[in-house]
Amino acid sequence: MTTSAFRDIMMRIETHTSTPLTRLQKQDAAGEQLQNLFNEILTSAGRPGYASAEAYESENSIQDDIQQDWNDWFSVANTGNYPDDVDASSLPSDYGNLLVRSYNEGGYVDPQGFLKNLTKDELATVQHVNRLADPINVDELTPEAALNLLIPRPAQIDLNYDGLTQVGKGYMIRFPDSRTPEAVVNAWKETTADMDPMERSFYELQMKLPTLLANIQVDDQGRYVSHTEPGDPNWVNPQADSNYSYTELTEQMLDYLDYFQHQIPKQQYEQQRAFYSALQQSLLAHGAR
Repeated sequence: MTTSAFRDIMMRIETHTSTPLTRLQKQDAAGEQLQNLFNEILTSAGRPGYASAEAYESENSIQDDIQQDWNDWFSVANTGNYPDDVDASSLPSDYGNLLVRSYNEGGYVDPQGFLKNLTKDELATVQHVNRLADPINVDELTPEAALNLLIPRPAQIDLNYDGLTQVGKGYMIRFPDSRTPEAVVNAWKETTADMDPMERSFYELQMKLPTLLANIQVDDQGRYVSHTEPGDPNWVNPQADSNYSYTELTEQMLDYLDYFQHQIPKQQYEQQRAFYSALQQSLLAHGAR
């Protein structure tokens, strides 16, 4: 989908449908456009992009699309307050300019090198856009942590395939993420299309439980013994296995709900069972594992 076609479609949808798009729907659509654009940028730089991205086509220059697509997403996604000393009104243009510079100056090939050449104020812009609590110390960043600072939030990637998305010093739990297969993403979007944001966040976390639980060690009685921290060489991500099955995960969740049916409030049981049943059917319809 081209950038101009994307905006035309959004305009037609809002003009000709009786139900206006919600802010979350606009945010998701703008986020997908960023994924398409930055998939092109990252793969051209020899990096993995977004597994579910569509081919990028545009009549505009990539530099123009970087600024415009970033502004489109920020205008609907930016919520919450910034510290009193931060000029929030300048963040969109300042960060957009840094994204364009990163593209022009090889920042997606060598993100740490690019970040080291930024001024204190420019690093502060990167810090605040990414909602980081502390100033950025470039020397302490991993390659993934540095790269994601130069990518808008919806298009940030799991570079080392550990199941987490590292941005600065923080690790983000996201589902779907950049490594999630396209068929799974399509099934997920179909199943969660009309879902409340808080409810969707709950299921996003549950879809990542296999990776999180794989790094917690328990004894024969199921009692906690220890856990592996992200970045540790012993950290494992079962969802990185090419044979990993998301349809099997939904079956496991359904089995769990049925086993504990009488210990779960009836409404909660029925709601979650309906979700995983619908997701399982959608996964199968889209040909997902």
